[in-house]
Amino acid sequence: MNTFGAGAPANTTGRDLESALQRAGFYPRLVQDVVNDALDGQESLSHLVHLETHFDRTEVHRHITVLVLTEEMLVITHVDDQQLDEAGEQVVAQVSTESVPVAQIRSVVLSYTYAQPQDYKPSDPARELTVAIAWSGGQRVDLGPASCGDPNCDADHGYTGTIAQEDIALRISAEAEGLQAVADAKSFARALRAVSTAAATPAHAPAQGPKFPVLGQRLGRNHYRR
Repeated sequence: MNTFGAGAPANTTGRDLESALQRAGFYPRLVQDVVNDALDGQESLSHLVHLETHFDRTEVHRHITVLVLTEEMLVITHVDDQQLDEAGEQVVAQVSTESVPVAQIRSVVLSYTYAQPQDYKPSDPARELTVAIAWSGGQRVDLGPASCGDPNCDADHGYTGTIAQEDIALRISAEAEGLQAVADAKSFARALRAVSTAAATPAHAPAQGPKFPVLGQRLGRNHYRR
């Protein structure tokens, strides 16, 4: 059993998750309780905490996404805050959780960005990492105007784009969140890939007994039926 609330016997992974929520500083006690409730007693194997901040004129909106991996589930928690008055005295938090069986995860896609690739060395870390996870068959379509390559051509060539299968995508930047955040995201993706791959591997079918009784086997109603 893994719980990481007050008074709970948290393991190392649970304490790391609690620390990550405290570092994010986005209603850590609330988020911690919501995640703990969504886990429903399952032990955390790995986690990823991602905080985003958006500016809308004079308002600041924050959004946190917490991914927690167990042996059976990928638990996804989203928390947003919203200001109800101009003074900011009335604030509400909107929370959603989703639990996805790891056996249903179809793909885990990692996209990397490296600076100065001409000078790349094996020790150079990625400057940015995007983790995309698909489980329901949802697709994202990115469209843009198509062109023929002629800079003087103003004809309408329609649109071109790409289709990516994803249900959630998180972009982690070293410039905004630090190199350790990129490394942590990569570690989580590896753990998720390992667990989901193992869950998708079919177990060996049990060996079936002979259809007909073998020589020397006693025949009877309870031993052989057509």
